[in-house]
Amino acid sequence: MSGSGPDAPQPGSAEESRLQEAERDWEAAKAFYDNLVTKRPRPPKPQHAITVAVSSRALFDLVEERRIYEEQGVEKYVEYQQENENVTLKPGPAFHFVKALEHVNARLLELYPDDEERFDIVLMTNNHAQVGVRLINSINHYGLTIERFCMTGGKSPIGYLTAYLTNLYLSADSEKVQEAIEAGIAAATMFTANKDVAYSDTQLRVAFDGDAVLFSDESEQIVKEQGLDKFFEHEQLNENKPLAQGPLKGFLEDLGKLQKKFYAKNERLNCPIRTFLVTARSAASSGARVLKTLRSWGLEIDEALFLAGAPKGPILVKIRPHIFFDDQMFHIEGAQKLGTIAAHVPYGVAQKYQKSA
Repeated sequence: MSGSGPDAPQPGSAEESRLQEAERDWEAAKAFYDNLVTKRPRPPKPQHAITVAVSSRALFDLVEERRIYEEQGVEKYVEYQQENENVTLKPGPAFHFVKALEHVNARLLELYPDDEERFDIVLMTNNHAQVGVRLINSINHYGLTIERFCMTGGKSPIGYLTAYLTNLYLSADSEKVQEAIEAGIAAATMFTANKDVAYSDTQLRVAFDGDAVLFSDESEQIVKEQGLDKFFEHEQLNENKPLAQGPLKGFLEDLGKLQKKFYAKNERLNCPIRTFLVTARSAASSGARVLKTLRSWGLEIDEALFLAGAPKGPILVKIRPHIFFDDQMFHIEGAQKLGTIAAHVPYGVAQKYQKSA
């Protein structure tokens, strides 16, 4: 056990005194930092925050920079970034989502100025530190509040996600997203929309698929392996048995907690968060189990849209979410074509069928 071995400092020894002094110094330094006054919003303490980690290629458009890296190598890439560090990067697929998160934070600070339960955005990138100046300049240009960076100099940042207490990880790199999912962290690969659309400046709008996103892929396995009739039969037999949770259930739960903070201040009709379930399920034949599962979790969804196999793209055009999570690439591509920023969740049985297709 810690402190019981022969090398542990003895009571009253010089080593114990040194450790106690170091502890006091650390506490004094922490108190000094905590009491600093600034007009700029301070990031919440990680243990209280809903931490959203975003890669640099998800936050900003780095297509040209990526091409230089792949064709000319890392040295030319770093040189290019340094030469252009005063050139502001254009927004990437996660940009509007991050802006919407920060609007929610601003509203929460108005209502709960001393509360730290809000979003904390972390830039999580395998970029080299030399590229950091351009990223910082671009973040400041847009007025984003991103104070925590993790720049790993070419190494995968996935190992840091747990250390940063990450609730959601968004990246343009599908392999890193897969690593995060396998590590039990909610994650998705970002895809840019093919059309420019206007997004709400006053309300964070998040759309979720159901199976293999909010819920497990239990029911989807039956569809893929036994067909729709067996699926309908299975869902009706198990209507009162809650589905197991999927990778994004925790993030919906986080959004629900923040929504309740607004409801507590009589702001339900003016809540800056709205959630949507957009599922290919049919309502009459398989919808009850979904709604009862959400109820058993104590979660609310603002709008539930059961499409019975119809394309999701046209519905998403009406919703205009800042982000739409789905596990199947043909839904992602359909959303993209009509102007929705989509995020692929590589989880569940559908991934096997996509790889073999």
